[in-house]
Amino acid sequence: MLDTKDFSFFESENSFDFKGFLIKTASYWRWFLVSWIVAFTIAYQVNIRKEKIYGLETTISVKEENNPFFTANTSLVFNWGGTSDQVQTIASTLRSRSHNELVVSKLDFFIDYLKEGKYNMIDAYGEAPFYVEFDKKYGQLAGIPIRITFLSESVYQVYINFESDSAGLINYSDNSNSSTAVSKGEFKANFRTGEKVKLPFLNWKLFIKDNPGFYKGNIYFVRFNSFDGTVSGYQGINVEADAKGGSILKLSLQGTNKARIVKYLNTTVQVLKENELAAKNQFATNTINFIDSTMIAMEDQIKRTGDELKAFTKGKNLVQIEGGGAQINGQLLEYEIKKDEVARKIAYYNNLRNYLKNESDFSKLTAPAVAGIEDPNIVVNVSKLISLSTQRSEMKYAVKSKKMFDDFDNQMDAIKNILLENIVSAKSALQYEMNMVTGNMNKANNSIKQLPEDQQELLKIQRKYDLNSNIYNDFLKKRTEADIVKAANVSDIKFIDPAKDVGGGLVGPKTGVNYVLALFLGFIIPLLFVFGIFFVNNSIQNTDDVSKLTTIPLIGVIGKKHTDSNLSVFERPKSALSESFRAIRSSLQFLYKKQNVSGAKTLMITSSVSGEGKTFCSINIATVFAMSEKKTIIIGLDLRKPKIFGDFKISNDIGAVNYLIGQKTLDEIIQPTHIPFLDVITSGPIPPNPAELILSDGMRDMLLLLKEKYDYIILDTPPIGLVSDALELAPYSDVILYVIRQNFTKKDMITLLNTRYKRDEIDNVSIILNSFESKAKYGYGYGYSYGYGYGYGSYSNGYHEDDKKGNIFVRALKFIIGDISLRKNKGD
Repeated sequence: MLDTKDFSFFESENSFDFKGFLIKTASYWRWFLVSWIVAFTIAYQVNIRKEKIYGLETTISVKEENNPFFTANTSLVFNWGGTSDQVQTIASTLRSRSHNELVVSKLDFFIDYLKEGKYNMIDAYGEAPFYVEFDKKYGQLAGIPIRITFLSESVYQVYINFESDSAGLINYSDNSNSSTAVSKGEFKANFRTGEKVKLPFLNWKLFIKDNPGFYKGNIYFVRFNSFDGTVSGYQGINVEADAKGGSILKLSLQGTNKARIVKYLNTTVQVLKENELAAKNQFATNTINFIDSTMIAMEDQIKRTGDELKAFTKGKNLVQIEGGGAQINGQLLEYEIKKDEVARKIAYYNNLRNYLKNESDFSKLTAPAVAGIEDPNIVVNVSKLISLSTQRSEMKYAVKSKKMFDDFDNQMDAIKNILLENIVSAKSALQYEMNMVTGNMNKANNSIKQLPEDQQELLKIQRKYDLNSNIYNDFLKKRTEADIVKAANVSDIKFIDPAKDVGGGLVGPKTGVNYVLALFLGFIIPLLFVFGIFFVNNSIQNTDDVSKLTTIPLIGVIGKKHTDSNLSVFERPKSALSESFRAIRSSLQFLYKKQNVSGAKTLMITSSVSGEGKTFCSINIATVFAMSEKKTIIIGLDLRKPKIFGDFKISNDIGAVNYLIGQKTLDEIIQPTHIPFLDVITSGPIPPNPAELILSDGMRDMLLLLKEKYDYIILDTPPIGLVSDALELAPYSDVILYVIRQNFTKKDMITLLNTRYKRDEIDNVSIILNSFESKAKYGYGYGYSYGYGYGYGSYSNGYHEDDKKGNIFVRALKFIIGDISLRKNKGD
């Protein structure tokens, strides 16, 4: 039946041993040191191999500039839009793909000029003494550095290493990719500067810059990169609005070459200014284009009417024909001019209405002024519509916000609806005016019909010619006015502080960050490893583990042995290890006294499993008793796995087994050792029934006889966790020592020991912690937290022998101190 004591393992708490973890971590200090050395070495190598990163900036202002020629009397009206609306659009435009494509294409920044650095290729833009020009219709070698070696001031060598029999090409006319066949291996060819190079994979002319300096013998590289990839890189330009000035924009860019950054920043602003001014002039440009196309047609009409007038008057007496009707003809001409003006306005309104209903791009709308329309509602709204449409088209590649596009569309729809209503009312008024003019013209025509036919024909031709000339002059005046307004326009974008290399500007690499990262990783990587070991390792680590797992007293802590044999106490009696066994001897005498044990005393030493050092402890505990001149004997009762004879250089041919089966007497199996007062009974031949032999009466008789001859009887038994032999020997023992070993004995074995102890299967048991080492705390010592031995430092000098010689530095220090002491003694 199960007893409640069988469940004692529930009593142990799985709490985190922080102190033990710290000690364990500190014991692996060499790992941390190596990890830090490796991490800092990598960080240093990364830092020295990284190119320097520079950051430069330029500042611009966005301010609406009024045209000095635009007055209230000017018939052309332009609406530039508010500054607040422009700033966000300009910021988005500067980051847009379409804008950066224009800049990259203008600067040919998809071409890299490089030179060899100590660790990598360095951007040599601005330093290279040459530049290349090429026809975009032909493909260029893609992505492979082309080495340029100047053999002289006018001759250079092209070197390319082809790793395969084909090479990729980039055609910058349409940004397409293709390939061409090449000869695998090295390609070399010499060319003169300015000479056209025409190869299947290379088409260019190389020119030397003005004031190139000394470049003969120098080596450079040229590389053609992806156009789209280059543009994508420059789209990362940083655009920020000044917090104190809403119309101020700061543009900043980072890169490895300051000359390239300066050139790009200034060029991107210049391209922006040109495009913004072109958009600003769109209204005037539309007007001029319309007038130009109309004037071409008017010139043909004037020429035809002039020819008609010449043909009519040829061979006729012009004075007689012009005799009358001049006044009426002048009135009729005024009516016709008025009618043409009204007709042009009506035609413009019809065209405008059709355009608004059928088109979505309103940036090409013709200005109302070309038709003589001065209605401010029409003029202003058409101007707004053109401006909004232009802004929306510019934002196509810059802004991804659907809401912003919807806002533009809603504004344009509202203006469009207003214009359509204005057109209806304006056309009604114009139609009434047209009817009045037509009635007046009919009256004048009736008066002219009273004149002779020749005179009527002449007046008719004359009026047509004068009408065309008048209309032509009117358009010419409006075109001149539009040219003046357009010429007087200035960009709303101005440089406040152009980009310039004035020194400095270094922003990276951030070497400090890399070293901090190395410090962190150099610590955290071994820490995680130790952390894993700490949790995976379920073995006893220190005395705290023992005290947490069991209430059985711990009476001794034994350090690591540093001798070849198990006779550590005998071979090095003044070592700290020997003192730890003497401390155990003192504790045992206290236990014997507490139990009122008189006469011979029996001590059983066992452990959980093999390898925990019970034989080592048995030999050395017996040695310290013998060295105190107490007759001591060790009995090897691990009948399955005999060990104890090897260290004493004695035979295991006969032993306890021979006595238990009746083959030998007690005196025949006792073997003396080279240690005074210490004898040994080995286990003897391995029997087929060791458990039965231990349970036999012979075992009781042997122990009774030995008590008559010896002061201390040490029983070296099998592991209690593997076989039951030790449990059978427990009744014969006054004290039981249970040996556990640091980093070897599993914590579960302590639970098993607790169970046996609580069920009274073993009694008078105490624990020894063997092979304990705490370098993290005591360097080369054993760190006995119970005060066994004398420790280290000045108090232990002369009492203990060092278990280790120490490293070369410790030995050197001891040699120097010893030499000084020797000289001092001689001086005394």
